[in-house]
Amino acid sequence: MPLAVVGALLLVLGAAAAAAGILPWPAVGALAERVGPILAFVAAITVVTELLNAAGLFEWMASYFRRWGRGRVWVLWLLVVGLSLAATVFLSLDTTAVLLTPIVVVLARRCGLPPLPFALTTVWLANTGSLLLPVSNLTNLLALHALGSVSPGEFAARMALPALWCAAVPVAAVALMFRRELAGRYNSVRLGRIQSDPDGGSRVTASSTDPVLLGLGAGVLALLLPALVTGVPVWIPATAAALVLLVAFGVRRRAVLRWALVPWQLLVFAAGLFLVMEALQYVGARELAAVVLGTGDGPGSLVRVAAVGAVGANVVNNLPAYLAFEQAAGGPARLVALLVGVNAGPLVAPWASLATLIWHEQLRRLGVGISWWGYAAAGAVLVPLMVVPAALLAALG
Repeated sequence: MPLAVVGALLLVLGAAAAAAGILPWPAVGALAERVGPILAFVAAITVVTELLNAAGLFEWMASYFRRWGRGRVWVLWLLVVGLSLAATVFLSLDTTAVLLTPIVVVLARRCGLPPLPFALTTVWLANTGSLLLPVSNLTNLLALHALGSVSPGEFAARMALPALWCAAVPVAAVALMFRRELAGRYNSVRLGRIQSDPDGGSRVTASSTDPVLLGLGAGVLALLLPALVTGVPVWIPATAAALVLLVAFGVRRRAVLRWALVPWQLLVFAAGLFLVMEALQYVGARELAAVVLGTGDGPGSLVRVAAVGAVGANVVNNLPAYLAFEQAAGGPARLVALLVGVNAGPLVAPWASLATLIWHEQLRRLGVGISWWGYAAAGAVLVPLMVVPAALLAALG
């Protein structure tokens, strides 16, 4: 079912809970005050990334990566690793799944390489690389409130060690699994322009890029990235960047501007999910979560919290899993361990994160096949290797 339909159903259920007195109206107001800026950021950053893609910025970067690789596959792959991590950390995991997946697949194909190592790198790092900054993942933005509204710098300092470990493990895994493919060389076929088609897939064309929009997009991105970590509420610089790009495209390429730039389905789904999960806190979910998570800040307790978060993400989805366990998690170290579980853990089930679902849809449109059994098996090996040490590292933050 489309996300918007599910979200609408969740909104109806949440409204019914409020009308019936299960969910107090003051709690609804507090929830709206908390998640409103988060949803505004999600909407703005999605518009920004879509317009940057339309300006040709990401494909321009991909073309330079191909040159910088100098025919060596492993160098090209390391550049993709860096781009995937940067996009995830500064623009969110969903951005990586939406925009970089088609770019790296088409880049690999135009270089005569199998796309799977590049595609797998993208989705794994989209999930596991989303621990460092608040903007990297919606769960991180939610956790800011529970952590006492810490600054992006303080958040990054607390998350640095778990984030580094969770990014390094999948990179090492891809290097090991595809060592033969990455040891080769690629050809010098000229890379065409990558464009999104109306169905959300991608195609390669030879059309030129508007240099004004490309330069403006690069400038907006260069200003936006540091602004996201200054401590200013992230929805403000994201909204400002979106407005600048909207005006520029309105002047030079008005046809690109459409309502589909705004992620309406995701916003409705997230709003409904927030409301229902808040209502469940008043009918026993909080008490059940406390029993499952246990207590204490010792190493064993933190591993337990992270493991429960990872299992919950793969059973339902990382966002409802975080919402279900947030209040029961407790102190900062336990919240960090929970974030480790729900952010780095969704590598087994295809529905464990929205980014994974988006990634798979992109692969389907591009004609790249993947075995979910193989994906799940690899994820089942990687998740404990990441989550357990990262949860222990959370105690050092």
